[in-house]
Amino acid sequence: MIISGDRRISYPEIFARAAKAATGFRELGLTGGTPVAMMLRNDFAFFECSSAAATLGSPVVPINWHLKAEEVNYIIGDSGAGILVCHADLWPQIRAGVGDHIEVLIVATPPEIAAAFNVPPELARVPSGMTDWDQWREAHAPWTGPVGRMSPMFYTSGTTGRPKGVRRGQMRPEQLAAAERVSTLAYGIAPNDNQIVLMNGPMYHSAPNSYGMLAFRHGATIVLEPRFDPEDLLRLVQEFRISHMHAVPTMFVRLLRLPEDVRRRYDVSSLRFVIHGAAPCPVDVKRAMIEWWGPVINEYLGSTETGIPVWHNSAEALAKPGTVGRAIEGGVVKVFRPDGTQCNTGEPGEIFMRQTAIADFDYHGNAAARAEAGRDGLISVGDVGYLDADGYLFLCDRKRDMVISGGVNIYPAEIENTLIGMDGVKDCAVFGVPDDEYGERLFACIEPEAGAKLSTTAVKEFLRARLANFKVPKDIQFLDAMPREATGKIFKRKLRDLYAEGALRPAA
Repeated sequence: MIISGDRRISYPEIFARAAKAATGFRELGLTGGTPVAMMLRNDFAFFECSSAAATLGSPVVPINWHLKAEEVNYIIGDSGAGILVCHADLWPQIRAGVGDHIEVLIVATPPEIAAAFNVPPELARVPSGMTDWDQWREAHAPWTGPVGRMSPMFYTSGTTGRPKGVRRGQMRPEQLAAAERVSTLAYGIAPNDNQIVLMNGPMYHSAPNSYGMLAFRHGATIVLEPRFDPEDLLRLVQEFRISHMHAVPTMFVRLLRLPEDVRRRYDVSSLRFVIHGAAPCPVDVKRAMIEWWGPVINEYLGSTETGIPVWHNSAEALAKPGTVGRAIEGGVVKVFRPDGTQCNTGEPGEIFMRQTAIADFDYHGNAAARAEAGRDGLISVGDVGYLDADGYLFLCDRKRDMVISGGVNIYPAEIENTLIGMDGVKDCAVFGVPDDEYGERLFACIEPEAGAKLSTTAVKEFLRARLANFKVPKDIQFLDAMPREATGKIFKRKLRDLYAEGALRPAA
């Protein structure tokens, strides 16, 4: 059963819906391999659409629902998606970027999601003249042809700021079996184990998606939290006797900030396996969560490209404070020096890794970028760290500029490329600075054109009109001149050093 607010749906019901949607997709001309784009919050339709597309051998392309029209238009065009399934309240923010070349199916925004996101009733309804997902789906007979299985295609910017689709091919039966074993180990979700899973993170992200879809394949009871709220999470754990959950460290921080009497008000003894990832977890936060919830906290390290090669449990976290884990079944981890030689134990270098139990990937339409992404069959996402004598991995820094804020990857190059287009901006640099709640937050330094009068409000409004809100820097400082390297390139490391020294402070 899947539960969302006051709504319930059984597995037989949702399988029947997915089978009808598969027939509908085929009648819209979907052929195996052609992607289906989805801009959906966590809802029944997310599972229906994902299952229907996979049945026909097509990947879904989950789109971050914070994105704006131009960003969504790029992903749709680059992926080659011929169908878009979108929640009604999200449609207005992207419709200007969606052309006539794609079929659009609109899902009415359900009451619990509308309430969580303050969506007015008129925006929760399917607009006049648009195709209603529920009515369209029910007009088709269930699919009776061959049933396939296809991994989603997630868009990730890597380190270039330009989104690239991570696409995997069909996996052989033995690969599927190995991948399921690894997923069961990493996520703790096994078939027929009476699991009650709380989904509190958006499934457009690869990790919550793989977690939620594994629970779906294994028939777990899935409780959808429309929008993460720390006390609401505790209420749901108590009410439904939640046993399994995926989280990011920012959620732990917010949970721990609840008043002690609120934390004690809820029974969390049903929790058996909580997995977190997406960003390093501070040692004191991890220890506090284990003290509160017990030794049920587990952690993985991985990415859309690598899968999950590294994992550890609560006992290992307490024995090796600060570790992100060690290689599990199918996981390979190596640390290299800049010259390509392998680092010694305890010696920091660039981390390359891969989960070999899953099929290798391509960047959709970008073979050159894929060729540049790895070494010796492994992949780097720019992390620097070291392996200790017992094989446990520790992170030191990031080689490249990617910022992880609240478990979300943000790529400064994309923001800089947008910001440089604003009148009055001569040059700019965006980077991450420490943040107690989110891990990192965005800080922007701007060098104005001579005579230009810029304000933080104007800059933020300019960016919000073009980028998702989470990509808009919280802090902005205007500088008369940027520190530059001999080549003329902005010396971003110097800016970070200036921030650390207290010399940079955001403009009012």
